[in-house]
Amino acid sequence: MSGRKPNGRSSIYLSESDGLWHGWVTMGIKDNGSPDRRHRTGKTETEVTRKVRELEAKRDAGKTDKPGRAPTVEQWMTTYLNDIAGRDLAPTTLESYWSDTRNWIIKHLGKHRLDRLQPEHLDKLYTRMLTEGKKPSHALKVHRILSRALEIAVRRDKIGRNVAKLVDPPGAGDEEIEPLTQSEARRILAVAEGRRNGARWSVGLALGLRQGESLGLRWKYVDLDGGSVRVWWQISRLTWRHGCADVKGCTEGKHRRACLKNCPKAKRKAGRRHICVPAAAERLCPKDCARHASTCPQRTGGGLVFRPPKGKSKRTVPLPPELIPILKTHRTKQKAERMAAANVWEDHDLVFCQPNGRPIDPRDDWDDWKELLGEAGVRDARVHDGRHTAGTLLIEQGVHVRTVQEILGHSDIRLTQRYTHVATPMAADGMQRMGRALWGSQP
Repeated sequence: MSGRKPNGRSSIYLSESDGLWHGWVTMGIKDNGSPDRRHRTGKTETEVTRKVRELEAKRDAGKTDKPGRAPTVEQWMTTYLNDIAGRDLAPTTLESYWSDTRNWIIKHLGKHRLDRLQPEHLDKLYTRMLTEGKKPSHALKVHRILSRALEIAVRRDKIGRNVAKLVDPPGAGDEEIEPLTQSEARRILAVAEGRRNGARWSVGLALGLRQGESLGLRWKYVDLDGGSVRVWWQISRLTWRHGCADVKGCTEGKHRRACLKNCPKAKRKAGRRHICVPAAAERLCPKDCARHASTCPQRTGGGLVFRPPKGKSKRTVPLPPELIPILKTHRTKQKAERMAAANVWEDHDLVFCQPNGRPIDPRDDWDDWKELLGEAGVRDARVHDGRHTAGTLLIEQGVHVRTVQEILGHSDIRLTQRYTHVATPMAADGMQRMGRALWGSQP
């Protein structure tokens, strides 16, 4: 048997004790200062030589993995979302990331070792998502979550490369904007006039605020004399977490899954989620279930809370002159409500609130919007489509796209440019000039 080569050089030799070829490669230095030598075996010299060359290529390319067994995709995604990304992401965003991670990344890739994940595995996942009817934008979101997690794994020497960078990400295309027309917006405002909190929809359609920004607006940030609003906070609903030690045994030992899809109680509010368990559908949750925490007697961390607006969209927005008297009238009515509520009133300084001063639940706000659409005879639309309507109307009035970006609080101009599909007065004037140039009478 030949001896190992000195000075950290790779060595290949035949062992007389087991009859196998052995290869040793020095990859670097361990955390404790000792050499990081990796071992490979094979039945032939050619096989071991190939394995040694692969390790040397990784080392020379700076793609050395840490010693020890690499975690699985499921283990790393759990660590990434709980201990790394969870520190910076908004709670609602983190919840959304966890949902996509559980339903797609862990379900289809979770058992793979992180260092053995291949680009083809990701391609199959995205193809499956599209085949099952998911939008390309959804597949792109999953790709970005996974890519970011793998990039952090590379930085921390868990793996040598980020395979997500070797895959063409699913094309999301531009989100289809379905704004209301000017006529439809006017009909909604006409119906909302005189209703309790009717000014909420004037603010939403005129300023293009997100739902949480409208519901989280407070009077101290509204300057009716100066004609501006500081959009510094929003209302968000956070998911409750279990406060009990025994998740499965909480709620008197009957912590169950959601009921069947056709449960009659689902009809109380169209589209509402609920938890109820008919006797025929009782099914206990798994031991580690973290859902349905809202029924836990010791629940914690959930409910409606004030949070800064999305991303970097804290901003000051001028008020249209016509909106100022509407807000003044609304404030006068709210003061009368406050006097009538007396000691029941909870003072949160909210511009739009319940009759007792408490925040409006976004789900109730959604129901109010749907009622308005029905009464106004306007097609079905999301609450967020009111924001798209504001952006579109601003562009139609000839407002520069950079100004629209500032009003709406977009972090990226490309988000605002989605509204530029509409014909502005300048574009219409340009086409009239083109028509005269091509078909009009010559001067």
